[in-house]
Amino acid sequence: MEIVFNNPHFLWFLLAVPLLIIVHYLTLKYGKQEALRFSNFEAISRVVKEHVSENPTFGFFKNKNVGLLILRVSALTLLIFAVSGTVIWYHGETTDFDFMLAIDTSSSMLADDFSPNRLEATKVAASLFIDNLAPKSRAGIVAFSGTSFVEEKLSEDMELLKQGIKEITASKIGGTDLGNAIITSSNLLIGGDKGKVIVLLTDGQSNVGVSVGEGISYANEENVIVYTIGVGTEEGGRFRDTDVVSKLDEPTLKRIAKSTGGGYFRAGNEEELIKAYKDIAGLNVRKVSLNLIPVFMIIALVLLILEGILVNTKYRVVG
Repeated sequence: MEIVFNNPHFLWFLLAVPLLIIVHYLTLKYGKQEALRFSNFEAISRVVKEHVSENPTFGFFKNKNVGLLILRVSALTLLIFAVSGTVIWYHGETTDFDFMLAIDTSSSMLADDFSPNRLEATKVAASLFIDNLAPKSRAGIVAFSGTSFVEEKLSEDMELLKQGIKEITASKIGGTDLGNAIITSSNLLIGGDKGKVIVLLTDGQSNVGVSVGEGISYANEENVIVYTIGVGTEEGGRFRDTDVVSKLDEPTLKRIAKSTGGGYFRAGNEEELIKAYKDIAGLNVRKVSLNLIPVFMIIALVLLILEGILVNTKYRVVG
């Protein structure tokens, strides 16, 4: 469980809480001095005990001055938390998800440590992922390299999605931009009331464009979980007719998954790749939010009303 403040700058107003306490007791002290100057002590002693009039904080829960202070401080604190946009995120069970497949199509995905290469093995596994989705699930496809391309928006048409996967080819645009792939995929998931999941499949070598950190922050802001699948063997793979070796960048993919509440899968061969997709297709945990703003506002309003009632009835000061 995690508590998030959408407008954290308003939390500075919590500094007003000790100020309210100080003002309360200064006012109380001044009022007591006036009472000592003008009151009839014989009459006061018949109404309240002498030690209570001498010590306004005696009896923490029974003393009206402390009771009113607690009401005021509680109401102020709750109002500050409300305007700060307090939201609790937790993980709950569900079978209802929207998935976005983000498939790396950069030149490094043509390495030959998978047969015939990483990209073709990925496409086969992605099609099996579509086949294993729960009924009425929606999925979409983003292909990315140095930039991102929307191949298919969210759809329940599984044949359309599989055809879109089949038509993916290696990009001629240089580089790999994981940060932008996460942001683009997140944008396609915004607006639905289902769990939001990105399945990011890559060798993890991000070297251009938006930083991975920015992509992680954006996914978290939009309540999107990112599962990463690292494609590549420990030895790495060579590009056709070259001696250049491309190896898997696992630390980056683990960081993305951990920071967004997802998981990382290592696919060292075709079987592991297919298993990773199937495990994600069958997941049943999503991020759920609990908006505390209206709750805090209602409680604060009740406390203020209660204070007003007490000030004008039980705690009323007769002039």
